[in-house]
Amino acid sequence: MSAITEGVGHNIRVYRKKTGLTLTELSAIVYKSKSTLSKYEKGEVSIDIETLYELADALHIHVEQLLYTNPARVGIETADSHPAFFSGVKQFYSYLFDGRTGKLMSSVFDVLSQSDNNQFKIMMYMNYKDFSTYQNCETTYYGFIEHYDSITNIMLTNQNSPIEKASAQILASYLDSDSKWGLWNGLSSRPLMPIAAKMLFTKARLNGNEDIIEELKISKNDIRLLKLYNMLPVI
Repeated sequence: MSAITEGVGHNIRVYRKKTGLTLTELSAIVYKSKSTLSKYEKGEVSIDIETLYELADALHIHVEQLLYTNPARVGIETADSHPAFFSGVKQFYSYLFDGRTGKLMSSVFDVLSQSDNNQFKIMMYMNYKDFSTYQNCETTYYGFIEHYDSITNIMLTNQNSPIEKASAQILASYLDSDSKWGLWNGLSSRPLMPIAAKMLFTKARLNGNEDIIEELKISKNDIRLLKLYNMLPVI
């Protein structure tokens, strides 16, 4: 089996399980036999383009989410702006603290393709449990990342609940570092309310030993700035 067919098969299996469909149920939707779908998932046979789109429709995802991700693919490079933090990045990570559960929420961003000079199409997988199947997460977003000289903007739509239009802003992305602070804006579903939170972005995935929860919590200085500006700034 090739790396491409194996990678596509892995993605089909992950999203099928996330959707809660059995092989039998999925086979009935796309009019393929259970054994054929099993071979697709194992990477034993290649998939034609039409079937790939049918599978994406059946799983309610974008077809790009099923594609194989080449580790050597070109990362973020722009001609007009110079986001040193994101330069060459194909995948990056973020962390925020959920005060409702008292737990850290880890997310993965995949850079899919360039759509404009300074804009790239991305997927965000929020609050995954196992990094080996990070696509099987609590919330999936699709959208764009756009770079300017002084700021990077991330604009997203909740894949399962399009009423949520989330975004993040990251200052000074032209300066390189291991991590960057940003402001996350979205819609909480429990309870239903607009929210904003501090979010830490990293180029390398944290191994779990770093103590970042206290930094992600609203601090006394954050409260001071909130009272000063009547806004929640992240500097």
